Order: sequence, then C-alpha cells, then structure tokens
Amino acid sequence: QVQLVESGGGLVQAGGSLRLSCAASERTFSSWPMGWFRQAPGKEREFVGVIRWDPLITTTYYADSVKGRFTISRDNAKNTVYLQMNSLKPEDTAVYYCAADPSYSGTYYSNWAIWGQGTQVTVSS
Repeated sequence: QVQLVESGGGLVQAGGSLRLSCAASERTFSSWPMGWFRQAPGKEREFVGVIRWDPLITTTYYADSVKGRFTISRDNAKNTVYLQMNSLKPEDTAVYYCAADPSYSGTYYSNWAIWGQGTQVTVSS
C-alpha cells in the first residue's frame, strides 16, 4: 500500500515561516504530480499548489491566495516533497494534506487518488 506521510506542522505567529514535508513510501512518486491542499474547520478542502515533473522540466502552480508566499519543491532521492510557507497569515490556519496522482487532473481535491493523513498548521495573530 502506497503511503504519504506529512510532517512539519505546528503553531507559528503571523509573519512567520514553516516547512512541511511529505514523504512517499515508494519511488514511483518521483514521476507523479504531487499536490498540497488544506482544509480549515467548516470549509471544503482547497488546492494550495502542485509540482509536476516532466522530462527535463519541473513546473509548479499555486493558488492565488498563496502565490509569492509558498513554494513547493521535491527531492526525488528522498521521495519527499516540501511546502515552504513564508509570511504566514491567520487565514492560512488549516490541516494541510499532500496528495499524489499518476496524472495531473486539475485542482479539485476529488481528482487526486492518494492522500496523507494531514498536519495541522496554526497561525496566531
């Protein structure tokens, strides 16, 4: 069973930074699109960003709400994807999930096949 395990969440003050990690259990993921999503209490799970790997090129795409503040990267040697979050705001408070899928099917969460358990990020004002 393929697994994703997130880590790195916590409590941070507004304006601070956190880096989340998502470790995959198999090297298969090194070629799959990997996404980050978040879900705040009472709200639907929303897209944060995605990293896609095509031969010779790695591309990233972000939601407007995090563009310029969040950065996704991957280390294929470690089967790990990272979400660097800077200039955090209270509205970034949510459970953050990483997701994987063999093909990129858009930003809606139901299109993604495999999920981690989530990690809580809380930003205090």
